[in-house]
Amino acid sequence: MVREIRENELHELLELYLFLHEETVPENTEYLMNTWKGIISDKNHHIIVKVIGEKIVSSCVCVIIPNLTRNIRPYALVENVVTHKDFRKKGYATECLNYAKVIAERENCYKMMLLTGSKNDSTLRFYSNAGYNSTDKTAFIQWLN
Repeated sequence: MVREIRENELHELLELYLFLHEETVPENTEYLMNTWKGIISDKNHHIIVKVIGEKIVSSCVCVIIPNLTRNIRPYALVENVVTHKDFRKKGYATECLNYAKVIAERENCYKMMLLTGSKNDSTLRFYSNAGYNSTDKTAFIQWLN
């Protein structure tokens, strides 16, 4: 089943993020909980999960960003695409991305954007096969401390 995350699933999501780029699960602090409450209550912030049995095995984030151009149509930013290592190559991340696209279309977005730090050909093909291209725009990133 693919759906949006439930409020009580934060810690399971944080465990999944260990397969993304995180090295540890953050401590259960007031800051973490306040951040989580802000995310879960934001109508424009969607955390999409693929659930097998009762386990979250894949996820992505889709944020709808209000916009004043393109006939005041918003756009979507997709981030944190991840699948548990034991569940890869089964189409679960694609299901999450497709769900994100449904949300973006429902919100009348004119485009979806996704960045990846991977240079792996199979990862780049995966995003290309999911409908994203790397030719329309050039991304620049400035990392902040």
